[in-house]
Amino acid sequence: MPNPAPPPDPLVVALAYDELCTFEFGVAVEVFGLPRPEMGPGWYRFAVAAVEDGPLRATGGVRVLADGGLDLIARAGTIVVPGWRGVDAPVPEPLLAALRAAHGRGARLLSLCSGAFVLAATGLLDGGRAATHWRYAEALRARHPRITVVPDVLYVDEGQVMTAAGSAAGIDLCLHLIRRDHGAAAANSVARRLVVPPHRDGGQAQFVERPVPRDHEGSRLSPLLDRMRAAPAEDWTVERMAGAAGMSRRTFIRRFRETTGATPAAWLLDERVRRARELLETTRAPVEEVAAASGFASAATLRLHFRGMLGIPPSAYRARFGGDGAGCPGGRALPSSRTLHPPRGDGRLDRVP
Repeated sequence: MPNPAPPPDPLVVALAYDELCTFEFGVAVEVFGLPRPEMGPGWYRFAVAAVEDGPLRATGGVRVLADGGLDLIARAGTIVVPGWRGVDAPVPEPLLAALRAAHGRGARLLSLCSGAFVLAATGLLDGGRAATHWRYAEALRARHPRITVVPDVLYVDEGQVMTAAGSAAGIDLCLHLIRRDHGAAAANSVARRLVVPPHRDGGQAQFVERPVPRDHEGSRLSPLLDRMRAAPAEDWTVERMAGAAGMSRRTFIRRFRETTGATPAAWLLDERVRRARELLETTRAPVEEVAAASGFASAATLRLHFRGMLGIPPSAYRARFGGDGAGCPGGRALPSSRTLHPPRGDGRLDRVP
């Protein structure tokens, strides 16, 4: 597997504490702690550091036996902070000092869900952006006003410090880190083992409580979404979508948003960018061909939306995340547009140009 940006040290240390959040801790174990011989000798090593003396009780009656104490943090290249035991629970000063010292020597710090409150207490998030579960966003903002809390994303990557939103968003952030360290092919391989998508589109705003759509309307929309994913380059106007779903334009737009959390045009744009990301990672096709296969009228249009959504142009994304298929003589050519999977978005146009 390619390794374009290896971590400072392959040792990943996950924190354990009394009242441990079991799911978030399990995410770190599953992603970084399982043997993966297919990844080669440069893959991560994993250890668990106890924040305090035992017993360490986790949610669900689980007991955790750690590999060591805070001394492990001093050797780690990456430190994972699972969800903390409470937004008002104080963070032990020895832990804060150990995290600050680790950051000072170049280690990466990741928080999952409410673990952002631990990183916030170190002061290392001040002046930057951070994510946490949408239920805790206001509490984080109120307690730490120097942090720009981003409430509607799955994770925030600030370089050396990364924060994930809700529990499952921790998977997204961990896969993102694998992509940074070892390339897209490695991240895709781990995602397949987890049976999750390598990229999950949208943000946690989609999962905030909203009225549940009627069953028969959801079933009418699902085949349409599958058709759009199978043919992203087709001319998907709102009128065509509504007709395929057997609804009036007004009803369709309302039910579409209730089902997906986005307008039809926004859903479509988001899916087209997602498809462009996949092609940039896995093929060596020119950007013009990627644009056409993803449903954009031109490479310039793709660059505009790609940079707007991801913050970097397609060429830079390919250079950073492209695997063996991108830009090398033995890479794979662009697949037929009939095999593509497409769209989701949030715009005000009936059609994405």
